Amino acid sequence: MGEGSEAETGNPTRKRRGGGRAGSAARRGSAAIAQSPWRIPVNIDAPTEPLGEEGVAAIHEAAMVVLEEIGVAFLNPEARGILAEAGCIVEAEVVRFGRDFIAEMLAHAPAEWTLHARNPAHDLTIGGRHILFGNVSSPPNYWDMDLGQKIPGTREHCANLLRLTQYFNCIHFAGGYPVEPVDVHASVRHLDVLFDKLTLTDKVPHAYSLGAERVEDVMEMVRLAGGWDEETFTSRPHLYTNINSTSPLKHDYPMLDGWMRMARRGQGLIVSPFTLAGAMAPVTMAGAVVQSLAEGLSAIALAQYIRPGIPCAFGTFTSNVDMKSGAPAFGTPEYMRATQMTGQMCRHYGLPMRASGSCAANVPDGQAMWETSNALWSAVQSGANIVYHAAGWLEGGLIASPEKFVMDCEVIQQIQRYLEPEICATDAGSLALEAMREVRHDGHFFGIKHTQDRYSTAFYQPFLSDWRNFEAFQQAGEVWTAERAHVTWKRILADFTPPPMPDANRAALEDFVVKRKQEGGAPTDF
Repeated sequence: MGEGSEAETGNPTRKRRGGGRAGSAARRGSAAIAQSPWRIPVNIDAPTEPLGEEGVAAIHEAAMVVLEEIGVAFLNPEARGILAEAGCIVEAEVVRFGRDFIAEMLAHAPAEWTLHARNPAHDLTIGGRHILFGNVSSPPNYWDMDLGQKIPGTREHCANLLRLTQYFNCIHFAGGYPVEPVDVHASVRHLDVLFDKLTLTDKVPHAYSLGAERVEDVMEMVRLAGGWDEETFTSRPHLYTNINSTSPLKHDYPMLDGWMRMARRGQGLIVSPFTLAGAMAPVTMAGAVVQSLAEGLSAIALAQYIRPGIPCAFGTFTSNVDMKSGAPAFGTPEYMRATQMTGQMCRHYGLPMRASGSCAANVPDGQAMWETSNALWSAVQSGANIVYHAAGWLEGGLIASPEKFVMDCEVIQQIQRYLEPEICATDAGSLALEAMREVRHDGHFFGIKHTQDRYSTAFYQPFLSDWRNFEAFQQAGEVWTAERAHVTWKRILADFTPPPMPDANRAALEDFVVKRKQEGGAPTDF
């Protein structure tokens, strides 16, 4: 399992042990790196709104027409039965929704809500102007820089990326599997990965909605890890799920099953239609956004009918494809505009918004960084509240890379620094008139008290560059950014200590995993 893995992950029947210092803390020493402190960024910028009032009205009207006249296929019979009871029109697998019903259900959805981590210091506010960043989730492959190629993901790779998730203060939540550990059988994979996630991190976790057993197991594991009784657990959200519609205009069976189970137990819900303009959605950005709204709003209406007031968010994953090859494109102008347009529509409906970091590059290179940077900044511009896949994503979600994870955290820290209100403060000290009077025409500002008092906190300090110039890196043979990131993540892992967990909670978690494995875990034939 790699560095210190037997003590930190792996077989839950090993000798039980208690706490340790939090892995998210920035530390000094042989492996320490300079990073910004943990904080919940607030987006002080006005959102970019490419649509006028008439554009918002036109997209809303088109989405309502789709829901009323074309409908959305619900492949889960229980979901269809609930919607029929609610008065929707059900014809075979297709459900058609009245706009009044949609409006009534959306009125129940809170505009802002809180996810409660087992470490209260890592509680997250979803909505408003808050913007949160999460790790890469779900790639089947891992970029092995030592081999110079992608390889199938393993539990060791997954655990190491979870360690980075915990370590970096700019990563707020632990998304899905950072890489799919294909060396663990699919029937028990969720048990092993969630055990690792809950013992290596104390940040809010994610549950895949992939069948009853998996989502129920994960909810119970989160409850046990937090030491909550059932009433406390269901009274407020401690984890969340994200489902994707099967575009065009369809929701599959297992994701709806998990969606409904999470709703009944009061946990966070995010629906993110994955619409690629020209392939799974109309080729125009407006048409793709309309389709995604119809898909997502239909799922939110179902959740609100089941449990009015359940926390929900709307996710966008609308981009375009290369019309010659059919390959998805990310970080493009179209991707950015679709994200901004969806942000306007989320504000129109009063829903928190999820966006994503993404790129199509298959190695951690310059293309990967500019595409991801475009995607991340579009999330800021759109007023997004939750940013999936913000660190570590490559090749359209097919590869996870620890080097890319570190490089992306550099960009995220820059974004978080950009959002600090002190940068544009206009108090007397910030206006610096006394400093200019002191320096006047012939001096400099390096050594004056005004500068010295503020220098340590006034500027963003990157951890990849270590404040050395290009020539110094060239002499050290570390010019390529990914090579420096490779060294950085290994230094972090060498110094990593998992966050504390009470012995009783860990024992309950271990016993549950052993019991569920003996019962066979989850079926793999759906």
